[in-house]
Amino acid sequence: MATPLSHLAVPLALTAALGTDAVPPGLLALALVCAVLPDLDALGLWLGIPYEHPFGHRGITHSLPFAVALAGAGTLLAPTAQPRIAFWVLLVSAASHGLIDALTNGGLGIALFSPFSHRRFFLPWRVIEVSPLRPSALFSRRGLEVLRSEMRWVWVPCLAVAIPGMALRGLAGQ
Repeated sequence: MATPLSHLAVPLALTAALGTDAVPPGLLALALVCAVLPDLDALGLWLGIPYEHPFGHRGITHSLPFAVALAGAGTLLAPTAQPRIAFWVLLVSAASHGLIDALTNGGLGIALFSPFSHRRFFLPWRVIEVSPLRPSALFSRRGLEVLRSEMRWVWVPCLAVAIPGMALRGLAGQ
């Protein structure tokens, strides 16, 4: 998995690109939650749910159908945002979680289509160093390698979306 910090990059980039008129603070807060919520399944490891189980780590909560359901529910909680914009911001934020994890070089893959299929996938490019499960391990040499990898493969591409969006909004006088 990627670190929770890097899962936050997508909703932050969307907000920077679209602006706070389109993504008000309440919607940003929901998007941040949607971006990290899929990793709640990691608690299953401590509850005895096997990793490879559909409800195990990187199972159903990392799937695209779960992202759609989460975005739909979140849209109902975002009354100050335009519903169509809220849905898409929440969907991209939630779906990005599984897709980012599918770029990592560890684990058993992501159940991208669960509950319809429990087959696990990686993307063809497994360029992100898999994060240790223990937060304290992020402060080790290995943790720094993970963060460096995430800067390159998550944060830089997110900046490549955010900066032009901000520039276009500036040109349009928003």
